[in-house]
Amino acid sequence: MKLYDVIIIGAGAAGLMCAAEAIKRNRSVLILEKSNKAGKKILISGGGRCNFTNLNIEPHAYISNNPHFCKSALSRYTQWDIISMLESFNLTWNEKKLGQLFCDQKAGAVLSALHKNCSKAHIELNVETNSIKKEKEYIVQTNCGDYQTKSLVIATGGPSIPKMGATDFGISVAKQFGLKSVSFKPGLVPFTFHQQDIDTYFKNLSGLSLDAIVSYNGTSFNENILITHRGLSGPAILQISSFWKKGDAIEINLLPNLDASEYLVTMQQERGKSKLKTILSDFFSKRLAERFGDTLSVKKIANTTMGEIKKIDLQIFGYNLNHWQIKPSGTEGMRTAEVCTGGVDTNELSSKTMESNKHSGLYFIGETVDVTGWLGGYNFQWAWSSGWAAGQVV
Repeated sequence: MKLYDVIIIGAGAAGLMCAAEAIKRNRSVLILEKSNKAGKKILISGGGRCNFTNLNIEPHAYISNNPHFCKSALSRYTQWDIISMLESFNLTWNEKKLGQLFCDQKAGAVLSALHKNCSKAHIELNVETNSIKKEKEYIVQTNCGDYQTKSLVIATGGPSIPKMGATDFGISVAKQFGLKSVSFKPGLVPFTFHQQDIDTYFKNLSGLSLDAIVSYNGTSFNENILITHRGLSGPAILQISSFWKKGDAIEINLLPNLDASEYLVTMQQERGKSKLKTILSDFFSKRLAERFGDTLSVKKIANTTMGEIKKIDLQIFGYNLNHWQIKPSGTEGMRTAEVCTGGVDTNELSSKTMESNKHSGLYFIGETVDVTGWLGGYNFQWAWSSGWAAGQVV
Protein backbone atom coordinates (compact mmCIF):
# COMPACT_ATOMS: atom_id res chain seq x y z
CA MET A 1 0.00 0.00 0.00
CA LYS A 2 1.41 3.37 -1.04
CA LEU A 3 1.50 6.14 1.57
CA TYR A 4 1.10 9.88 0.90
CA ASP A 5 0.74 12.89 3.18
CA VAL A 6 -2.16 14.13 1.05
CA ILE A 7 -4.48 12.40 -1.40
CA ILE A 8 -6.70 14.58 -3.56
CA ILE A 9 -9.53 12.95 -5.50
CA GLY A 10 -10.24 15.10 -8.56
CA ALA A 11 -7.74 16.91 -10.80
CA GLY A 12 -9.83 19.96 -11.57
CA ALA A 13 -9.20 23.60 -10.70
CA ALA A 14 -9.69 23.19 -6.95
CA GLY A 15 -7.73 19.96 -6.70
CA LEU A 16 -4.73 21.27 -8.65
CA MET A 17 -4.64 24.45 -6.58
CA CYS A 18 -4.79 22.48 -3.33
CA ALA A 19 -1.96 20.24 -4.52
CA ALA A 20 0.25 23.20 -5.41
CA GLU A 21 -0.16 24.73 -1.96
CA ALA A 22 0.43 21.43 -0.15
CA ILE A 23 3.63 20.90 -2.15
CA LYS A 24 4.90 24.30 -0.99
CA ARG A 25 4.69 22.85 2.53
CA ASN A 26 6.78 19.84 1.45
CA ARG A 27 3.88 17.43 1.62
CA SER A 28 3.86 14.32 -0.57
CA VAL A 29 0.76 14.62 -2.77
CA LEU A 30 -1.17 12.13 -4.88
CA ILE A 31 -3.97 13.29 -7.18
CA LEU A 32 -6.42 10.62 -8.37
CA GLU A 33 -8.41 11.46 -11.50
CA LYS A 34 -10.99 9.14 -13.02
CA SER A 35 -10.81 10.60 -16.53
CA ASN A 36 -7.92 10.38 -18.98
CA LYS A 37 -6.90 14.03 -18.56
CA ALA A 38 -6.57 16.52 -15.72
CA GLY A 39 -8.54 19.77 -15.86
CA LYS A 40 -11.04 18.86 -18.57
CA LYS A 41 -13.57 21.48 -17.45
CA ILE A 42 -10.81 24.10 -17.43
CA LEU A 43 -10.11 23.34 -21.09
CA ILE A 44 -13.72 23.89 -22.22
CA SER A 45 -14.40 26.92 -20.02
CA GLY A 46 -15.24 30.19 -21.74
CA GLY A 47 -15.31 28.46 -25.10
CA GLY A 48 -11.70 27.41 -24.57
CA ARG A 49 -10.56 30.90 -23.56
CA CYS A 50 -10.91 30.28 -19.80
CA ASN A 51 -12.79 32.95 -17.87
CA PHE A 52 -10.53 32.28 -14.88
CA THR A 53 -11.82 34.92 -12.43
CA ASN A 54 -13.70 38.21 -12.14
CA LEU A 55 -12.53 41.65 -11.05
CA ASN A 56 -15.68 42.04 -8.95
CA ILE A 57 -15.48 39.01 -6.64
CA GLU A 58 -17.81 39.61 -3.70
CA PRO A 59 -19.57 37.16 -1.35
CA HIS A 60 -23.02 38.30 -2.52
CA ALA A 61 -22.26 36.72 -5.92
CA TYR A 62 -22.39 33.24 -4.38
CA ILE A 63 -25.40 31.03 -3.67
CA SER A 64 -25.26 28.92 -0.51
CA ASN A 65 -27.49 27.95 2.40
CA ASN A 66 -24.88 29.82 4.46
CA PRO A 67 -24.03 33.03 2.56
CA HIS A 68 -21.19 33.83 5.00
CA PHE A 69 -19.26 30.58 4.49
CA CYS A 70 -17.40 31.66 1.35
CA LYS A 71 -16.06 34.91 2.88
CA SER A 72 -12.99 33.49 4.62
CA ALA A 73 -11.47 31.67 1.65
CA LEU A 74 -12.36 34.40 -0.87
CA SER A 75 -10.76 37.09 1.29
CA ARG A 76 -7.53 35.15 1.81
CA TYR A 77 -6.95 34.03 -1.78
CA THR A 78 -8.39 36.73 -4.03
CA GLN A 79 -8.75 37.40 -7.74
CA TRP A 80 -5.51 39.37 -7.53
CA ASP A 81 -3.72 36.29 -6.23
CA ILE A 82 -4.74 34.07 -9.14
CA ILE A 83 -3.89 36.91 -11.55
CA SER A 84 -0.45 37.15 -9.96
CA MET A 85 0.05 33.40 -10.18
CA LEU A 86 -0.77 33.30 -13.89
CA GLU A 87 1.35 36.38 -14.57
CA SER A 88 4.29 34.57 -12.92
CA PHE A 89 4.07 32.15 -15.88
CA ASN A 90 4.00 35.10 -18.33
CA LEU A 91 0.29 34.71 -19.07
CA THR A 92 -1.72 37.81 -19.89
CA TRP A 93 -5.41 38.53 -19.63
CA ASN A 94 -8.15 40.84 -20.84
CA GLU A 95 -11.46 41.99 -19.40
CA LYS A 96 -14.36 41.09 -21.64
CA LYS A 97 -17.31 42.65 -19.82
CA LEU A 98 -18.71 42.94 -16.30
CA GLY A 99 -15.27 42.22 -14.83
CA GLN A 100 -14.88 38.86 -16.59
CA LEU A 101 -11.19 38.05 -17.08
CA PHE A 102 -10.06 35.76 -19.91
CA CYS A 103 -6.60 34.37 -20.52
CA ASP A 104 -5.10 35.66 -23.79
CA GLN A 105 -3.18 32.41 -24.22
CA LYS A 106 -6.39 30.35 -23.83
CA ALA A 107 -7.42 27.60 -21.41
CA GLY A 108 -4.60 25.20 -22.25
CA ALA A 109 -2.05 27.74 -20.99
CA VAL A 110 -3.92 28.11 -17.68
CA LEU A 111 -3.96 24.34 -17.22
CA SER A 112 -0.26 24.17 -18.10
CA ALA A 113 0.52 26.79 -15.43
CA LEU A 114 -1.42 24.79 -12.85
CA HIS A 115 0.48 21.63 -13.81
CA LYS A 116 3.81 23.42 -13.45
CA ASN A 117 2.71 24.73 -10.06
CA CYS A 118 2.15 21.20 -8.76
CA SER A 119 4.77 19.36 -10.83
CA LYS A 120 5.99 17.51 -7.73
CA ALA A 121 2.56 15.95 -7.21
CA HIS A 122 1.99 12.43 -8.48
CA ILE A 123 -1.07 12.43 -10.76
CA GLU A 124 -2.77 9.12 -11.56
CA LEU A 125 -5.27 9.21 -14.46
CA ASN A 126 -8.04 6.73 -15.32
CA VAL A 127 -8.38 5.83 -11.64
CA GLU A 128 -11.76 4.75 -10.29
CA THR A 129 -12.13 5.13 -6.54
CA ASN A 130 -13.98 2.02 -5.36
CA SER A 131 -14.12 2.72 -1.64
CA ILE A 132 -12.81 4.94 1.13
CA LYS A 133 -12.25 3.63 4.65
CA LYS A 134 -11.21 5.39 7.83
CA GLU A 135 -9.00 3.48 10.22
CA LYS A 136 -6.19 5.39 11.91
CA GLU A 137 -5.77 7.02 8.51
CA TYR A 138 -7.81 7.08 5.30
CA ILE A 139 -7.55 4.08 2.98
CA VAL A 140 -8.49 4.76 -0.64
CA GLN A 141 -9.14 1.60 -2.65
CA THR A 142 -9.03 1.98 -6.43
CA ASN A 143 -8.83 -0.06 -9.61
CA CYS A 144 -5.09 0.74 -9.61
CA GLY A 145 -4.32 -0.28 -6.05
CA ASP A 146 -4.76 0.96 -2.49
CA TYR A 147 -3.41 4.17 -0.99
CA GLN A 148 -3.15 5.53 2.54
CA THR A 149 -3.13 9.12 3.79
CA LYS A 150 -3.68 11.36 6.80
CA SER A 151 -5.33 14.07 4.70
CA LEU A 152 -7.99 13.19 2.14
CA VAL A 153 -9.36 15.97 -0.08
CA ILE A 154 -12.54 15.50 -2.14
CA ALA A 155 -12.36 17.79 -5.18
CA THR A 156 -14.63 15.96 -7.59
CA GLY A 157 -17.00 18.84 -8.37
CA GLY A 158 -20.66 18.30 -9.17
CA PRO A 159 -22.52 16.20 -11.74
CA SER A 160 -22.93 18.90 -14.42
CA ILE A 161 -21.86 17.91 -17.96
CA PRO A 162 -21.92 14.14 -17.27
CA LYS A 163 -20.43 13.33 -20.70
CA MET A 164 -17.15 14.58 -19.22
CA GLY A 165 -17.41 12.03 -16.43
CA ALA A 166 -18.90 14.35 -13.81
CA THR A 167 -20.80 12.64 -10.97
CA ASP A 168 -22.14 13.32 -7.48
CA PHE A 169 -19.23 11.39 -5.94
CA GLY A 170 -18.57 14.14 -3.38
CA ILE A 171 -22.05 13.91 -1.88
CA SER A 172 -21.71 10.11 -1.75
CA VAL A 173 -18.52 10.44 0.30
CA ALA A 174 -20.17 13.00 2.58
CA LYS A 175 -23.11 10.63 3.13
CA GLN A 176 -20.74 7.74 3.92
CA PHE A 177 -19.15 9.81 6.69
CA GLY A 178 -22.46 11.06 8.08
CA LEU A 179 -22.22 14.59 6.72
CA LYS A 180 -25.31 16.45 5.55
CA SER A 181 -25.52 17.77 2.02
CA VAL A 182 -27.78 19.81 -0.23
CA SER A 183 -28.97 17.94 -3.33
CA PHE A 184 -27.21 18.96 -6.52
CA LYS A 185 -29.36 20.85 -9.03
CA PRO A 186 -28.41 22.21 -12.46
CA GLY A 187 -27.16 25.82 -12.34
CA LEU A 188 -26.26 28.29 -15.09
CA VAL A 189 -28.51 26.34 -17.46
CA PRO A 190 -31.00 27.24 -20.26
CA PHE A 191 -34.76 27.16 -19.60
CA THR A 192 -37.18 24.95 -21.46
CA PHE A 193 -40.91 25.74 -21.93
CA HIS A 194 -44.13 23.93 -22.64
CA GLN A 195 -44.83 23.46 -26.34
CA GLN A 196 -47.75 25.90 -26.22
CA ASP A 197 -45.47 28.69 -25.00
CA ILE A 198 -42.81 27.78 -27.55
CA ASP A 199 -45.40 27.94 -30.35
CA THR A 200 -46.79 31.23 -29.03
CA TYR A 201 -43.61 33.17 -28.25
CA PHE A 202 -40.52 31.51 -29.70
CA LYS A 203 -41.40 29.52 -32.83
CA ASN A 204 -39.19 30.42 -35.82
CA LEU A 205 -37.23 32.93 -33.73
CA SER A 206 -34.39 30.62 -32.63
CA GLY A 207 -31.03 32.39 -32.65
CA LEU A 208 -32.37 35.90 -31.99
CA SER A 209 -31.04 37.72 -28.93
CA LEU A 210 -31.73 40.96 -27.09
CA ASP A 211 -30.74 42.84 -23.97
CA ALA A 212 -33.16 42.38 -21.07
CA ILE A 213 -33.50 42.31 -17.30
CA VAL A 214 -34.50 38.87 -16.04
CA SER A 215 -35.81 38.72 -12.46
CA TYR A 216 -36.82 36.07 -9.97
CA ASN A 217 -37.64 36.36 -6.28
CA GLY A 218 -35.85 39.69 -5.78
CA THR A 219 -32.76 38.81 -7.85
CA SER A 220 -32.19 40.43 -11.26
CA PHE A 221 -29.62 40.26 -14.04
CA ASN A 222 -29.33 42.72 -16.93
CA GLU A 223 -27.62 40.92 -19.80
CA ASN A 224 -28.42 39.25 -23.10
CA ILE A 225 -31.13 36.64 -23.52
CA LEU A 226 -31.12 34.21 -26.44
CA ILE A 227 -34.12 32.46 -27.98
CA THR A 228 -33.52 28.75 -28.64
CA HIS A 229 -35.63 26.06 -30.26
CA ARG A 230 -36.45 24.78 -26.74
CA GLY A 231 -36.90 28.11 -24.94
CA LEU A 232 -34.49 30.69 -23.58
CA SER A 233 -30.77 30.87 -22.92
CA GLY A 234 -28.13 33.62 -22.84
CA PRO A 235 -26.22 35.09 -19.87
CA ALA A 236 -29.20 36.65 -18.05
CA ILE A 237 -31.19 33.41 -18.29
CA LEU A 238 -28.26 31.26 -17.17
CA GLN A 239 -27.69 33.54 -14.19
CA ILE A 240 -31.29 33.48 -12.97
CA SER A 241 -31.59 29.70 -13.49
CA SER A 242 -29.34 29.08 -10.47
CA PHE A 243 -31.95 30.78 -8.26
CA TRP A 244 -35.12 29.46 -9.93
CA LYS A 245 -37.43 26.87 -8.39
CA LYS A 246 -39.52 24.62 -10.61
CA GLY A 247 -43.13 25.72 -10.96
CA ASP A 248 -42.40 29.43 -10.57
CA ALA A 249 -42.53 32.16 -13.19
CA ILE A 250 -39.70 34.50 -14.09
CA GLU A 251 -40.12 38.13 -15.09
CA ILE A 252 -38.47 39.64 -18.16
CA ASN A 253 -38.13 43.36 -18.82
CA LEU A 254 -37.72 43.53 -22.59
CA LEU A 255 -37.04 47.29 -22.56
CA PRO A 256 -34.74 47.80 -19.54
CA ASN A 257 -34.10 51.50 -20.11
CA LEU A 258 -37.62 52.59 -20.94
CA ASP A 259 -41.05 53.01 -19.39
CA ALA A 260 -42.74 51.27 -22.30
CA SER A 261 -46.32 52.38 -21.49
CA GLU A 262 -45.36 56.02 -21.28
CA TYR A 263 -43.28 55.82 -24.44
CA LEU A 264 -45.99 54.11 -26.49
CA VAL A 265 -48.62 56.66 -25.47
CA THR A 266 -46.24 59.44 -26.55
CA MET A 267 -45.62 57.66 -29.86
CA GLN A 268 -49.38 57.34 -30.35
CA GLN A 269 -49.61 61.13 -30.22
CA GLU A 270 -46.54 61.79 -32.38
CA ARG A 271 -46.68 58.91 -34.90
CA GLY A 272 -50.32 57.91 -35.00
CA LYS A 273 -50.15 56.68 -38.60
CA SER A 274 -47.24 54.28 -37.94
CA LYS A 275 -47.92 50.63 -37.22
CA LEU A 276 -47.05 49.35 -33.75
CA LYS A 277 -44.46 46.93 -35.20
CA THR A 278 -42.74 49.89 -36.88
CA ILE A 279 -42.47 51.70 -33.54
CA LEU A 280 -41.15 48.55 -31.88
CA SER A 281 -38.58 48.06 -34.65
CA ASP A 282 -36.59 50.89 -33.08
CA PHE A 283 -35.78 48.40 -30.31
CA PHE A 284 -36.31 44.90 -31.70
CA SER A 285 -35.72 43.05 -34.94
CA LYS A 286 -38.75 43.06 -37.25
CA ARG A 287 -39.64 39.46 -36.37
CA LEU A 288 -39.45 40.13 -32.64
CA ALA A 289 -41.39 43.37 -32.95
CA GLU A 290 -44.24 41.60 -34.73
CA ARG A 291 -44.24 38.61 -32.35
CA PHE A 292 -44.29 40.74 -29.19
CA GLY A 293 -46.98 42.99 -30.65
CA ASP A 294 -49.20 39.99 -31.28
CA THR A 295 -48.53 37.95 -28.10
CA LEU A 296 -47.92 40.38 -25.22
CA SER A 297 -51.02 42.47 -25.92
CA VAL A 298 -54.68 41.85 -25.18
CA LYS A 299 -55.19 41.17 -28.90
CA LYS A 300 -53.04 41.09 -32.01
CA ILE A 301 -52.03 44.70 -32.65
CA ALA A 302 -48.60 44.46 -34.29
CA ASN A 303 -49.96 45.45 -37.71
CA THR A 304 -52.40 48.04 -36.35
CA THR A 305 -51.61 51.75 -36.66
CA MET A 306 -50.90 53.53 -33.37
CA GLY A 307 -53.87 55.86 -33.75
CA GLU A 308 -56.29 52.93 -34.01
CA ILE A 309 -55.16 51.25 -30.79
CA LYS A 310 -57.00 52.07 -27.57
CA LYS A 311 -54.81 53.95 -25.11
CA ILE A 312 -55.54 51.42 -22.34
CA ASP A 313 -54.51 48.55 -24.64
CA LEU A 314 -51.25 50.34 -25.40
CA GLN A 315 -50.61 50.88 -21.70
CA ILE A 316 -51.27 47.21 -20.88
CA PHE A 317 -48.99 46.14 -23.72
CA GLY A 318 -46.28 48.52 -22.51
CA TYR A 319 -46.56 47.17 -18.99
CA ASN A 320 -46.19 43.63 -20.32
CA LEU A 321 -43.05 44.62 -22.23
CA ASN A 322 -41.52 45.74 -18.93
CA HIS A 323 -43.05 42.95 -16.81
CA TRP A 324 -43.39 39.84 -18.97
CA GLN A 325 -44.25 36.93 -16.66
CA ILE A 326 -43.52 33.52 -18.13
CA LYS A 327 -43.19 30.12 -16.47
CA PRO A 328 -40.42 27.73 -17.61
CA SER A 329 -41.38 24.06 -17.71
CA GLY A 330 -37.87 23.14 -16.57
CA THR A 331 -34.23 23.42 -17.59
CA GLU A 332 -32.00 21.56 -20.02
CA GLY A 333 -30.61 19.77 -16.97
CA MET A 334 -27.17 18.48 -16.07
CA ARG A 335 -26.39 17.81 -19.73
CA THR A 336 -25.75 21.49 -20.45
CA ALA A 337 -25.53 23.02 -16.94
CA GLU A 338 -22.25 24.87 -16.46
CA VAL A 339 -22.30 24.23 -12.70
CA CYS A 340 -24.48 22.74 -9.97
CA THR A 341 -26.03 24.39 -6.99
CA GLY A 342 -25.92 22.35 -3.80
CA GLY A 343 -23.17 20.15 -2.42
CA VAL A 344 -21.77 19.26 0.99
CA ASP A 345 -23.54 21.31 3.67
CA THR A 346 -21.27 24.18 4.71
CA ASN A 347 -22.32 23.72 8.36
CA GLU A 348 -20.35 20.45 8.25
CA LEU A 349 -17.09 22.20 7.29
CA SER A 350 -14.63 24.75 8.61
CA SER A 351 -14.83 27.89 6.47
CA LYS A 352 -11.14 28.54 7.14
CA THR A 353 -9.72 25.12 6.21
CA MET A 354 -12.58 23.29 4.39
CA GLU A 355 -12.05 20.38 6.81
CA SER A 356 -14.93 18.28 8.10
CA ASN A 357 -15.97 19.25 11.61
CA LYS A 358 -16.65 15.58 12.42
CA HIS A 359 -13.72 13.80 10.77
CA SER A 360 -10.23 15.25 11.07
CA GLY A 361 -8.22 14.99 7.87
CA LEU A 362 -11.26 14.92 5.55
CA TYR A 363 -11.69 17.96 3.30
CA PHE A 364 -14.15 19.08 0.63
CA ILE A 365 -13.33 21.87 -1.84
CA GLY A 366 -14.62 23.55 -5.00
CA GLU A 367 -17.98 22.77 -6.52
CA THR A 368 -18.35 19.74 -4.22
CA VAL A 369 -19.28 22.25 -1.50
CA ASP A 370 -22.63 24.08 -1.31
CA VAL A 371 -21.20 27.30 -2.75
CA THR A 372 -22.11 28.30 -6.33
CA GLY A 373 -21.04 31.50 -8.05
CA TRP A 374 -22.53 33.66 -10.74
CA LEU A 375 -21.59 33.24 -14.37
CA GLY A 376 -18.38 35.05 -15.30
CA GLY A 377 -15.38 33.56 -13.48
CA TYR A 378 -16.90 33.41 -10.00
CA ASN A 379 -16.91 29.61 -9.80
CA PHE A 380 -13.29 29.37 -10.84
CA GLN A 381 -12.40 31.85 -8.12
CA TRP A 382 -14.20 29.70 -5.55
CA ALA A 383 -12.20 26.69 -6.80
CA TRP A 384 -8.91 28.60 -6.46
CA SER A 385 -9.80 30.06 -3.05
CA SER A 386 -11.20 26.90 -1.44
CA GLY A 387 -8.38 24.79 -2.86
CA TRP A 388 -5.82 27.25 -1.56
CA ALA A 389 -7.45 27.31 1.91
CA ALA A 390 -7.28 23.52 2.24
CA GLY A 391 -3.76 23.50 0.84
CA GLN A 392 -2.53 25.58 3.78
CA VAL A 393 -3.34 22.85 6.29
CA VAL A 394 -3.53 19.39 4.67
